[in-house]
Amino acid sequence: MKKTPRTRVLGSLAFAVAAFAFLAPIVPVKAQTEPAAAAPVAPSAEIRRFEVTRAASEIRVDGVLDEEVWKTALVFDLPYEWFPGDNAKPPVDTLCYVTFDDKNLYVGFRAFDPDPTAIRGKLMDRDAIAPFVQDDHVGILLDPFNDERRGFQFRVNPVGVQVDAVFSEINSEDDFSWDAIWNSAAKIDDKGWTVEIAIPVQQLRFPRTEGPQTWGFEAFRSYPRNVRYRISSRYTDRAKDCILCQEMKITGFEGLKPGRNLELTPTLTALRTDSLQDFPDGGLIKGDGELEPGLNARWGITPNATLNLAINPDFSQVEADTAQLAVNTRFALFFPEKRPFFLEGADLYLTPLQAVFTRTVADPDWGVKFNTKEGKNAFSLFAADDDVTTILIPGSQGSANTSVDEKVKSGVIRYRRDLGRASSVGVLYTGRDGEGYYNHVGGIDGFARFTSSDTVRLQYLTSDTRYPLVVANRFGQNRDSFSGDAFHLQYDHFAQDWKGFVSYQELDPEFRADSGFLPRVDVKTAAAYGERFFYGAEEDWYARWSLGFRGNNTKNFGGDLLDRNVEVFGTLDGPYQSLLQVLARRQKTLFAGQTFDLDQQEIGFAINPSGNVRLRFNGLFGDQIDFTNAQLAKIEQYNPGVQLRLGQHMNLQLAHILQTLDVPGGRLFTANQSEVRMFYQFNVRTFVRLIVQYLDLDQTPRLFLDPTTPAHQEQSFAQFLFSYKLNPQTVLFAGYTDDRFGVGNINLTQTDRTFFLKLGYALLY
Repeated sequence: MKKTPRTRVLGSLAFAVAAFAFLAPIVPVKAQTEPAAAAPVAPSAEIRRFEVTRAASEIRVDGVLDEEVWKTALVFDLPYEWFPGDNAKPPVDTLCYVTFDDKNLYVGFRAFDPDPTAIRGKLMDRDAIAPFVQDDHVGILLDPFNDERRGFQFRVNPVGVQVDAVFSEINSEDDFSWDAIWNSAAKIDDKGWTVEIAIPVQQLRFPRTEGPQTWGFEAFRSYPRNVRYRISSRYTDRAKDCILCQEMKITGFEGLKPGRNLELTPTLTALRTDSLQDFPDGGLIKGDGELEPGLNARWGITPNATLNLAINPDFSQVEADTAQLAVNTRFALFFPEKRPFFLEGADLYLTPLQAVFTRTVADPDWGVKFNTKEGKNAFSLFAADDDVTTILIPGSQGSANTSVDEKVKSGVIRYRRDLGRASSVGVLYTGRDGEGYYNHVGGIDGFARFTSSDTVRLQYLTSDTRYPLVVANRFGQNRDSFSGDAFHLQYDHFAQDWKGFVSYQELDPEFRADSGFLPRVDVKTAAAYGERFFYGAEEDWYARWSLGFRGNNTKNFGGDLLDRNVEVFGTLDGPYQSLLQVLARRQKTLFAGQTFDLDQQEIGFAINPSGNVRLRFNGLFGDQIDFTNAQLAKIEQYNPGVQLRLGQHMNLQLAHILQTLDVPGGRLFTANQSEVRMFYQFNVRTFVRLIVQYLDLDQTPRLFLDPTTPAHQEQSFAQFLFSYKLNPQTVLFAGYTDDRFGVGNINLTQTDRTFFLKLGYALLY
């Protein structure tokens, strides 16, 4: 098989970088009055502590720090560059101001910049984190309980675009799907830019106390130029595997009350789907229009207890999933949850074994959720009555998805108890019950932080399952009830210049977690990972590079080797926010009774030649298994992508995957999958978006065991959306989707189309 030389690939990439690089300036605006500045501090690993006072007067959130109240607010600097420097002096100065009143927490930023024309700030949708992190931005991370387990994050860019998230220390993850209703504004001037933020107290969770409260607090700034400088108000110890444990402490928050904290969001959804009667010449049959009223209610019972209720909810999502190539795969593909109802408090359900995956709830009539955190105790539950039973059938060498048009009741209960300063133990239950079907899972899990660098995670689950007869017969599953167990144990170590883990996991053949996403069972897996980091000095052209390894060994419960995988890899963070990754993998895999020895190589590269262009490329080469015909093959896969930010309003994202698979008899298939996402952002609240996804698959039928395999297939999906968001709940969506399919000599034929309209209006009490 002829291979594309690596030098040709990298040379083409370098040419693309040179061809697309450009920079659009941002016009500065009028300067503004400055509040009093704070004296800079010398770098120190000691936790910084401050006291905040109440605001003496109201603040108008317009991005201009001209109110008298800012002159008496708490003010501190951001003296630490934690990347690429190791708590070095930042290249720019930043001040943060904090105060509060009965209704809001107020935060202000003065972000100085020696060249305001180089400030990067584009209009985009709320929480569009991928393009957002390419811009200048400031933000805060709050830990109102000061228990160093969970934080609320709020970020703003220079044109006022908002991003918010929940950070879970136990899972070390930011959940950007969490939404709060808050106000912010930003202004660019001849000194840099400024931000004002007002976060309603009723949008936060905090303990019930009579006296002053102490909150964990961090103010941060991202300053992307040749490299992306990460700047903070607190010292960052690279040897510590915790974020919230290193935050500053601000005391003085007193007399805060959430009020009634009631949100009512009535919704109205109109939908019509036209479907093809007979493929390919049947013609589209006009569907019946549907008009569905609904109600979402959120009640903050206490500052740390929330009840959510959805009656006749519209749980559809208006954002199309990112295209994934589903050719020559053997396990189910994962698509993240995007529906707002399921996202609040979702971090509490995250455990080493993913026993909770809310996309298993497909079309419910109602849903209810309850979340609370009282002292050291956290509790959460949700329940839904679904019209469709979706089931993932797992196995050791493959998985399958199916559904049954029967109602099913689903529920999840989660309890977690904090132990000591940074450890916890939890209990989890998930249940699904339908006609001739049930799946119940229960177990315990724990997180122990022995030092700031050493943690242990463990989980044990047991399940009891009975499949509907139609599912059991179709997929060769047990027709009677059956049960199984699962176990996970992992030790992590985080040092100044390296990190690693070792883990062991078992999922026995009859374990099922139908409320979660566990596509593989009948496995015993031991795994290890280690990576050594080397940081550049201020005068070096690179920011960081690393060398590492990953390995795992997986057997089934019969003792047969399923997979043995060893990888060595390297990374390089270079100029223009570039990232180069190279990897070599040697793998032994059992499939369809045969053991395959595989050698693969991967390369990945991304670069921001300016604030308006991001280029990326990923390549995969070497041995692969032809899962359809159970034979050894050779794979080449190229995955280029480009993001163009054309002026202040337009964002164009292009991605393509070219995959070829060659077997001893010739080229088995060539798959081309393309995706175009085009956004035009009128302002921070309004945009239009077009998404087009297209798959072209050419196959050689004589090389397949199934002689009816078509020589050619095409598939396309298109979606147009108009979106207006006054806030995350007050929304107007109007759109159109189009699906087409072609096979053999039949060209792309429209199989269905959908028109939809959704209105939601948040009433706050």
